[in-house]
Amino acid sequence: MTLEQLRVFVAVADRQHVTAAARALNLTQSAASAAIAALEERHDVRLFDRIGRGIVLTEAGRTFLDEARGVLARVVAAEQALDELAGLERGTLRLVASQTIAAYWLPPLLARFHDAHPRLSLEVAIGNTEQAAAAVRDGDAELGFVEGEAEDARLERWRLSEDRLLLVSAPPGPTSVRPNALRAARWVMREQGSGTRSVFNAAMARLGVDPQALDVTLVLPSNEAVRTAVEAGAGLGALSQHVVAPAIAAGTLVALPLDLGSRPFYGLRHRQRFQSRAAASLLALIGESVQAAGGAVT
Repeated sequence: MTLEQLRVFVAVADRQHVTAAARALNLTQSAASAAIAALEERHDVRLFDRIGRGIVLTEAGRTFLDEARGVLARVVAAEQALDELAGLERGTLRLVASQTIAAYWLPPLLARFHDAHPRLSLEVAIGNTEQAAAAVRDGDAELGFVEGEAEDARLERWRLSEDRLLLVSAPPGPTSVRPNALRAARWVMREQGSGTRSVFNAAMARLGVDPQALDVTLVLPSNEAVRTAVEAGAGLGALSQHVVAPAIAAGTLVALPLDLGSRPFYGLRHRQRFQSRAAASLLALIGESVQAAGGAVT
């Protein structure tokens, strides 16, 4: 069994498609297929069922996937440990962040970090809070930055900063934001699992409004899509102040007089995995920036 075979197996399992996995790994389809076949033949076990033109994991494949991910995560940790020998002169820091943070809060900080360590490579993946937590848990990212709750005993979570959620509408906006008016309104929402959606649901519950009973006309996977739909009059929306500030200034959205409260920005890291000097340096820079801004989002 080789590391290359494990990488191919995980890539095929994630995509449930040999060609797509081969493309992602810069391999030929025949090479990827051969790697899977070698694993199955060497250990006399079937890892995938071939159904029509698609493939799905067998029960043995699902069990082996956790082990394969663990081995690859340990390889990444070993590579990071070796990179420490060169200080902060080379290496890759892999991050994952939820949309609001990745688009608005994190980029200025990453620019400053790059200026300080120009030979370090930064890779940033974007996902909702649940996806970000999974990436840190599985070793696909060393650090995560999210605005939603991520409860996992394997992860350390700490508060970094905060943001405010604003209730917005296309102008002129409704005349009332009392609970009955909110129940009667149409809504445009982010997907379940996003930090924005979880914070909004909690705010509605505090107002005595059941978020599950609202008339949600659209569920969209990005802040920008929600903002555009609200601007077009599809319904009310709740988004970060950073997402809607330009539209409010331009007059295409209005902020409604309802306090949805603030939401924390959290950092995530695995409790048991090696922390690189690059990660420690980035966290120190973020801490200094937040402290200089008095705890506010910069």
